[in-house]
Amino acid sequence: MITVMLVDDHPVVREGLRGMLEAEPDLTVVGEAGSGDEAVALTRVKQPDVILMDLRMPGLDGVGATRKILAESPGQRVVVLTTYESDADILRAVEAGAAGYLLKDASRTELADAIRAASRGETVLAPSVAGKLVNRVRNPAPQPLSAREIEVLRLVSKGSTNADIGRALHISEATVKTHLLRVFAKLDVSDRTAAVMAAMNAGVL
Repeated sequence: MITVMLVDDHPVVREGLRGMLEAEPDLTVVGEAGSGDEAVALTRVKQPDVILMDLRMPGLDGVGATRKILAESPGQRVVVLTTYESDADILRAVEAGAAGYLLKDASRTELADAIRAASRGETVLAPSVAGKLVNRVRNPAPQPLSAREIEVLRLVSKGSTNADIGRALHISEATVKTHLLRVFAKLDVSDRTAAVMAAMNAGVL
């Protein structure tokens, strides 16, 4: 029998989930929590196989609760169950250590299968969430330019040479070149003109 704990600040949602899961012969709900803090405390007592964790709750949210639970019990399996699927929400949950990320429009069968998979140590992701993570890995967010790199690029845009920039900023030409190389790498360009254009398009200059 796989033991499950439900964490959601809406009692009607917990009631619906309990009914769905207890219709499965190998799943049983051993506890319910209405907040992140309650979830942390109840986990210490119940030690469920899988925790279904809502993401947005008053006080300690699902990500914070997941982080605290896993700090105390690294082997605990937490599966986020939410209506939200923004890149930021997904990344926060995954970085906190969640074993899965499902959406509340999942069917009873999908939810039950995901709980079984999570209890076996597998990672479970809603298809749309998996797609977002793959896209994020393939297209990582660009690194922001530092204040000094923007200063250098601003002077480049005015036609200043490396020597001019060095004198203006009281740094060596070698340091100017180093800053420019970093700018080229961050903006994925290969020359000064392209760097200025990319920075302007990005709203940096």
